[in-house]
Amino acid sequence: MRMPLAIAISVASLLAALPARAESERTISIATEGASPPWDGTDADGKLYGYDVDVGLELCNRIKIKCSFVAQDWDGIIPALLVGKYDVIMSGMAITEKRKQQIAFSRPYASGYNQFVVRKELGLDAGDTTQKVNLSTVGDKEKATIERLRSTLSGKAIGVLRSSNSEAVVKQLLGDVVTIRSYDSLDNLKLDLTAGRVDGGLADYFTWRDFLEAPGGSVAVFFGPELNGGLWGPGVGAGMRKDDTELLTKFNSALEAATKDGTIKALSVKWFKADIAPAVPK
Repeated sequence: MRMPLAIAISVASLLAALPARAESERTISIATEGASPPWDGTDADGKLYGYDVDVGLELCNRIKIKCSFVAQDWDGIIPALLVGKYDVIMSGMAITEKRKQQIAFSRPYASGYNQFVVRKELGLDAGDTTQKVNLSTVGDKEKATIERLRSTLSGKAIGVLRSSNSEAVVKQLLGDVVTIRSYDSLDNLKLDLTAGRVDGGLADYFTWRDFLEAPGGSVAVFFGPELNGGLWGPGVGAGMRKDDTELLTKFNSALEAATKDGTIKALSVKWFKADIAPAVPK
């Protein structure tokens, strides 16, 4: 039996619309640690919040897909992505060559730096805490600063987040002169720092800043220069499986637009009280 022309046109129109509709109704799951505010945190009700969450929601809105956030311990955040537990990582993750061997990264949605803190009671000379050291371009001045770090921190116990770039940097620069204690979360590192079970730590500057401004953080101070580059790579990006090329392309397009129109800058100022947005694309 032949289908009437009007019905055939209607059916054809419906079928043509299905792929676009299905794509717009796709739901993706985004993982974040939920333990490193202001990048990502978990409130008293168990709700995830922070810069990573706000940027993720903004990107999902721009590419017209639904997204949900899940908490994932840092130590297993890449393995769980690779087995399909979720689709994207947005957790203050630095774009590094080592990680790019396993996963794909979006263009950066933040730049930043890292810094040591130490317990005040140690009485260590903090040096110039505003000096900037790019570990990708180490000259004589930077070498002298690193040597000072080594001599001043020698014999101390330094805490880091397990499987993080900070852990790798401490091993690289100080591994033969300090005791390295690796933690499954920054919250546990902060607890041990407050209790005096560790002498200092290395982590993202903004994570430390918020900690030092809180009551428990009064026991510690910033120590040494602001560190970036090297193992930390060019910035922070969203991580995805390498075969999810369509989603990666959409994220990159949305990020480029959100950076150009100032949205990323506004969100960074909201959460960090500073502009850590990447350079505006030309």
